[in-house]
Amino acid sequence: MGIVEEAHNVRVLGSGDKFIILAHGFGTDQSVWKHFVPHLLDDYRVILYDNMGAGTTNPDYFDFERHSSLEGYAYDLLAILEELSVHSCIFVGHSVSAMIGAVASIARPDLFSKLIMLSASPRYLNDVNYYGGFEQEDLDQLFDAMSANYKAWCSGFAPLAVGGDMDSVAVQEFSRTLFNMRPDIALIVSRAIFQSDMRQILGHVTVPCHILQSKKDMAVPVMVSEYLHQNLGGISIVEVMTTDGHLPQLSSPDVVIPVLLKHIQHDIVV
Repeated sequence: MGIVEEAHNVRVLGSGDKFIILAHGFGTDQSVWKHFVPHLLDDYRVILYDNMGAGTTNPDYFDFERHSSLEGYAYDLLAILEELSVHSCIFVGHSVSAMIGAVASIARPDLFSKLIMLSASPRYLNDVNYYGGFEQEDLDQLFDAMSANYKAWCSGFAPLAVGGDMDSVAVQEFSRTLFNMRPDIALIVSRAIFQSDMRQILGHVTVPCHILQSKKDMAVPVMVSEYLHQNLGGISIVEVMTTDGHLPQLSSPDVVIPVLLKHIQHDIVV
């Protein structure tokens, strides 16, 4: 195992000719895909990895400069694909990883046959003629709360992000992975995500994109999925699911898994 694989806890599972790479969002790790992975193993080679900064990664590998922008994570993704000698894959990116995949696909469109974007947003801040869902004041309060008492912030943020029942297994699971992050690293990563503005790069994404979105998501308003659809440079399709929350693959797998499989198996008809 190479150093990149080791640093990102890379696992390659399953059998098949095509590669699928599953990439998680903020506050989780590859375990967020645990309900989905068994449905892929017979037909695909499944690559799982942890983004740098996840609680499962060695904090010594976290580069405070490189990982303060999404480009740093995109270079990590490309390094993993290179180390595994993957020449083409279907990329499934949740939350921030959807944008990380988009950035990587601009650099190397040949490596990605399609991007499946789950709960994706190019910008979380509201702007003129753009509704991202947050004002700067909201984000400043979020960062202050993280700095003041990270554990208390995790306990409050997890049920808001997951949606639904506060006592659900999904909320407990997200709380666990969120709390596993080192607080100073979590703050850097959350700033990199919530303050990012990737709108200007969307037109350069030429790989087909499948945009999947919960009907109710505290982090990503439904209209953001339509914004992506209108502004991506290649062909794209949107499906708004009946799910509630930002981590529907964890909280509503019965709804999300068939939708993911459909978009993996079927290409966009122009």
